[in-house]
This record gives sequence, C-alpha cells and structure tokens, in this order.
Amino acid sequence: MRRRWRRSGRSSASGSDCVEIALADVGAAVRDSKDRAGGALSFGAAQWSRFVGGAKGGRYDGR
Repeated sequence: MRRRWRRSGRSSASGSDCVEIALADVGAAVRDSKDRAGGALSFGAAQWSRFVGGAKGGRYDGR
C-alpha cells in the first residue's frame, strides 16, 4: 500500500523544515521533509493517539 504523506499547513512555503506524516489504520509514519529518502519512524495506533493527545494538550510545548 502506498503511503499518502502530508505536512502541516503551518509549515513554510518551501516545506523543507518540517516533518511529514502518513496515517493508516494501524498507526502512523513520520519522516523528515528534508530527507524523504532517509526512512521513516513508524508508530502503532495507540502510540500515535497518545502522542497526538499530548501535543494537543501542550505536553511538548517546552514550558
């Protein structure tokens, strides 16, 4: 199955300074937009859900 990669609309116009994600029923994959051929990190659905919840809750804001 081919992955559909997406990046945030808040990324710069060049899109070269962000991460991209590909979602699937079994989880998500994340890669660096500057090095798309460099591989991706894969996360299971539960791991990805916990990360997204933490991000939305401000857990990673560096406060």
